[in-house]
Amino acid sequence: MTLLFDQNISFKVAKKIQGVFPGAQHLSDLRLEGAKDFEV
Repeated sequence: MTLLFDQNISFKVAKKIQGVFPGAQHLSDLRLEGAKDFEV
C-alpha cells in the first residue's frame, strides 16, 4: 500500500511509519511541495 502525506503533515511522520508502511512518502520526497491538488 502506498501512503502519500500532504505538505501540511510533517515529513517526519512518513519517515517514522515506513517500517509499517514501506510505501509511505511525503510530497517533498516527490518534489511536489506547493503543488495543487489537481497536480498531485
